[in-house]
Amino acid sequence: MNSELHSMLEILEREKGIKREVLVEAISTAILAASKKNFTSGTRDLRIEINPQTGAIKAIARLIAVERLTNPHDEVLISKARGVKADVQAGEELDMEVTPRDFGRIAAQATRQAINQRLRQIEREMIYDEFKDRAGEIVTGTVRRFDRSDVIIDLGKFEGVMPSRERVVTEDYNIGDRVRAYVVAVESNSRGPEIILSRSHPNFVRRLFELEVSEIADRTVELKVVAREAGFRTKVAVHSADAKVDPVGACVGMKGARVKNIVRELNNEKVDIIRWDADPLKFVGAALKPAAIRSISADEATKTIHVLVPKEDLSIAIGRKGQNARLTSKMCGWDVDIQEDKREEKAMAQKKDEAAQSLAAALGITEQEALTLAAAGMNSIEVIQLAGAEDIADVLGLDLEAGQKILNAAQAPQPAA
Repeated sequence: MNSELHSMLEILEREKGIKREVLVEAISTAILAASKKNFTSGTRDLRIEINPQTGAIKAIARLIAVERLTNPHDEVLISKARGVKADVQAGEELDMEVTPRDFGRIAAQATRQAINQRLRQIEREMIYDEFKDRAGEIVTGTVRRFDRSDVIIDLGKFEGVMPSRERVVTEDYNIGDRVRAYVVAVESNSRGPEIILSRSHPNFVRRLFELEVSEIADRTVELKVVAREAGFRTKVAVHSADAKVDPVGACVGMKGARVKNIVRELNNEKVDIIRWDADPLKFVGAALKPAAIRSISADEATKTIHVLVPKEDLSIAIGRKGQNARLTSKMCGWDVDIQEDKREEKAMAQKKDEAAQSLAAALGITEQEALTLAAAGMNSIEVIQLAGAEDIADVLGLDLEAGQKILNAAQAPQPAA
């Protein structure tokens, strides 16, 4: 056991970087706990001593020298004690080796358990020490296995977990795939520290921009806000205090190279880069481009921005399944209400109603009859004057006499406007 333990201590110290005294302490504690029940005597202040250089293991108890043995767990006969200390006196305490004969087997089993347990503990501590300050960074690893819907990713010396909530719904992962992910947190639970990874977190996109765009890294350009529906669309708002710097152009890059790299990493997720503005109306207007905005206003009481767009741009402004509107709301912190601009239609309808009222009054017919004539192209006194009584009667579903009466009213002198 001595040579085996000595070799084990050397290997673990060299390959795992674990200090020998740390292992010796853990093994001593484990052996002591495992061997106590095997001692029939000499257990007072029992301890285990391991020589870190040779691996020799001894059980030591601090016993009281007595002329007559009454408590074998705490006492030792003075005659035996004098084999350790020749001048020992009755009542004196001294350290005595009390190693049982079958101690090697007990020690070997306890040693293996202690080393395995300590290694697991040390690895957990190393995970925490290495990653506790890396939350917010991007790491690269290999898909190792799946735990239900969670993805376990090999990060080299350690493993990270990408829970189902942090996965991108449009992405599939296979064992052996190389993936990049965002370190959300290093959580400590009953199983030890756990590295939580994400590819759906908005800050994953933020960090990709920081890595890809040097102007963001050196703070010439500030990435103000990121709104994301992972796998589908992301909007980022950028700003620069330097009037000479185009923040959007810096993020797009020469021929779109920078943003293309980010989009490629996001598996072709759509990425919109918008110039940030402190004015929420201007900001929302920029976020909804290329939709043409005819009117935009803010309701401070309800924290709502109302936007009117032409009919042909309504679907562009709202986006697929409302994505564009939702992301714009997330970015600006206001509810964004997008509606079709029907003001021209309403104005035309009002003019049509006014014309129908005027026509009805002049011809002695109902407004509905006037609207029916207008729909048939007879939308003014002048046009009706040129029509025949039969045409008027046919349009309105009247007899010829009624049609003639309307024609006569149209041909009669009209009062001056």
